[in-house]
Amino acid sequence: MPRPSLVVAVVEDERHRMLVYRYLRKQGLSPRQIRPKTSPSGQGSAEQWVRSTYSAEVKANRIRCAGGTAALIVMIDSDTHSVQERLAQLGQALHENGVHKIRHAEQIAHLIPKRNVETWILCLNEQAVDEATDYKQQKDNWSELIPRASEALFQWTRSNAILPERCIDSLRRGVSELNRLTF
Repeated sequence: MPRPSLVVAVVEDERHRMLVYRYLRKQGLSPRQIRPKTSPSGQGSAEQWVRSTYSAEVKANRIRCAGGTAALIVMIDSDTHSVQERLAQLGQALHENGVHKIRHAEQIAHLIPKRNVETWILCLNEQAVDEATDYKQQKDNWSELIPRASEALFQWTRSNAILPERCIDSLRRGVSELNRLTF
């Protein structure tokens, strides 16, 4: 499959956006090939916004793919839910809006950090983490950690990359999802 000419990233917040954007730039995409869509701040739950936007973005991605090559990345924290529960919620959103389920071959990746993206950022920065602790309030320099995290994510998605033992389950799943996309 050819390289996507457009990747839409539906994300909860700025940290999600920065991590995905930097990762896509490392993949060689130009800024004009990346279209981040971030939950509007101060307008309610970001994860709810992602879930309510999801179906329309899946439909739009299918239309874009029919006319060329495109990909969709959806990033939503699992928070206190399991990754499977969050995936089921996204599937339910499709069902409620009359949209067919995602097929494995589609260029759609679901990134679902357990508990939140800060857990992934720390793990990608070689720090030992667990998926139950909420690390969100433990640092104030998250934007300084994201460049290294995106580089590690890029390296971990290279062909034949071996993930370190400290890699948490939700991040392993995220790497697998990204590896399904054609870059």
